[in-house]
Amino acid sequence: MRPTLYEFAGGDPAFRALAAAHHERCLADPELNHPFSHPGQHPQHVDRLARYWAEVMGGPPRFSQECNDHSAVLRMHAGNGDMSDLGRRFVECFVRAADDAGLPADPEFRAALRSYMEWAVAEVLTYPGPARDVPAGLAMPHWSWTGLQAV
Repeated sequence: MRPTLYEFAGGDPAFRALAAAHHERCLADPELNHPFSHPGQHPQHVDRLARYWAEVMGGPPRFSQECNDHSAVLRMHAGNGDMSDLGRRFVECFVRAADDAGLPADPEFRAALRSYMEWAVAEVLTYPGPARDVPAGLAMPHWSWTGLQAV
């Protein structure tokens, strides 16, 4: 049986490294740095992001149990209007952060990571209006080697 993306990546340490590297890349990007450097950001942003991605990729449900749900994540990113270019930049930072974090260079694994982030950015972009437009109780997405899994 094939391991989950979470297992293949290296578990919690790999996703912590990915979240930290992604955060650093976004801070260094002249367009993305503003939302990543504002003073209201959660002090455990990187750890929470690592838990979220780990859960999405087949890891334990720590984000759902300890932090919040998928609707809350979408609400946090809603209301920003058209962010198409920011979304593209966000994906590129994510892809490069996988290198920075030392995640496996396996082409199928990297394709699965990219396809997840492209899907995630597209989902965020479906809520350009206020946070109240995001439905309550959205299930946490689960991503595998073949893409989004039915919940």
